[in-house]
Amino acid sequence: MTEVSAITTNIQRWQSAAALLAMVLTWQIAASIAADRLFPGPVQVVSVLLHEAVRGELLYHLGISLARVAASLGAAILIGAVLGYAAGRSRRADVWMRPWIVLLLNMPALITVILIYIWLGLADTALVLAVALNKIPNVVVTIREGAGRLDKDFAEMAELYRFGRAAMLRYVVLPQLAPFFLVSLRNGLALTWKIVLLAELLGRSNGVGFQLQVYFQDFDVTHILAYAISFGVVMLAIEYGLLVPLERHLLTWRR
Repeated sequence: MTEVSAITTNIQRWQSAAALLAMVLTWQIAASIAADRLFPGPVQVVSVLLHEAVRGELLYHLGISLARVAASLGAAILIGAVLGYAAGRSRRADVWMRPWIVLLLNMPALITVILIYIWLGLADTALVLAVALNKIPNVVVTIREGAGRLDKDFAEMAELYRFGRAAMLRYVVLPQLAPFFLVSLRNGLALTWKIVLLAELLGRSNGVGFQLQVYFQDFDVTHILAYAISFGVVMLAIEYGLLVPLERHLLTWRR
């Protein structure tokens, strides 16, 4: 069974690689047909990407944006998890939070960013707060669902063996909430970095979003694509280098 799984995994990897290669070839063919500086091919974009990386410009702005993503997402996960667990375990807490959650869920990120910038100024603190406020409601909703589905049999077994609060949290609650945390983390990462770029474009003087604004003003599509691809590569590295192994580790207790 293990050999079959390994073969299946290898086939899936080759299929993914083939799909990526097909996408790049299609892009190159389309760029060759267009023959326009506003639609550069992958070779031009990768060349610019490497040049910016060697200069240090790309790595500098990418590092700043990633730091903002980490701070915003970390705050959103921490606060959202606490509120979501409370809402999932307490009907009264859920009733009190629901109007706020619905309001924030439907508030456009652009409006939140603009208002926080006006109130707190064009600072990193304002950016992190605005992005976190946009993400917290999603985390609350996801964790609330998980907290509301905790298995009562596990809780009764823990009480039978006289688990303390710390042991109950570690061995009973957190393992069952792990899948919901992973969903929040994945969705949060996909959403947070997009809002961070928007906030940088509107009110910061560094970061990938700021660079995109500069290149947009010059209609420099090659640099825009280079920075976009660099961020996409980092997100893929986080997914397969961090989140997938973390998921495998956290869910080993499940059959």
